[in-house]
Amino acid sequence: MSKKLILGIVVLVVAIVATQSFFIVRETEQVLVLQFGEPVREIREPGLEFLVPFIQNTQVYEKRILPVDPPVEQVLLSDQRRLDVDAFVRYRIINPLLFFQAVRDEQTAAARISTITNAALRRVLGNTTQTQVLSEARADIMDDILSEVALQTARFGIEIIDVRIGRADVPEGTVQSVYDRMRSEREREAAEFRAQGEEQAQLIRSRADRDRTVILANAERDSQILRGEGDGEAITIRGDAFGQDAEFYSFYRSLEAYRTSIADQGTTMVVSPTGDFFRFFRDSTGGLSALSDGPAEQPQAELTEDDTAQNDPDDTEPVVTQ
Repeated sequence: MSKKLILGIVVLVVAIVATQSFFIVRETEQVLVLQFGEPVREIREPGLEFLVPFIQNTQVYEKRILPVDPPVEQVLLSDQRRLDVDAFVRYRIINPLLFFQAVRDEQTAAARISTITNAALRRVLGNTTQTQVLSEARADIMDDILSEVALQTARFGIEIIDVRIGRADVPEGTVQSVYDRMRSEREREAAEFRAQGEEQAQLIRSRADRDRTVILANAERDSQILRGEGDGEAITIRGDAFGQDAEFYSFYRSLEAYRTSIADQGTTMVVSPTGDFFRFFRDSTGGLSALSDGPAEQPQAELTEDDTAQNDPDDTEPVVTQ
């Protein structure tokens, strides 16, 4: 074998050994040096590094934030409603040695983190309602989930940066049942509100009826008192007036009787001309000249005492025709 061939083989072996002995650590990487599968050195700073060829090898991990997208999880909330929750996690490897010892690689870590995240979702969301999940309280719920996931994954040598719910939807198979349950619940609440309103209405009506009865009774009592007082005053006034001028009072009462009895122009009255009803219409001779438009009173035949007794005008009953 020639020297050139031997020299070429030596150079080739040296080159292979040299390439296996040096490696570059980039800014976005952190490296574990393994010897027979066991970690012997941890490198976090970028640069050119040396290892023993064929005996040692490297395990490279990312320094950057890594994503984990767990599968959609169906969660039962405290109000017995189901939601399909799609969450995502962001984490960073902060201890490569602990990470290697716990999960070995990023794929295994992603699976473990997904399991822990879904379990935390079920536990935290199981104590909340759908209204809370869809309201401003969602931020506090996410903080609780983040704290629980971070606590359980700390042994992996990682830092949980964020846990968020991408979407929370009602399962397609339960949309109609959820709608029916919501409708029945609202109908129950509406019936309860109507019953309460009807009860209040009955109380208000009964109170109003009672107040109305009391007010009317008090008003009737006051009106009776006022009428009695008015009638008493009227009687007193009339009595005083009658006492002052009995003749004028009799005349005034007769005028009221005339106005009441002959107010209708179509009324015909047949009464005794010498009766007491028209006594204020008689002239000095005792006739009714004030009511007569014709000639003076016709002379009458003399009547005997017997005739006068039999035909006394005062005994004649008045007749009124319409």
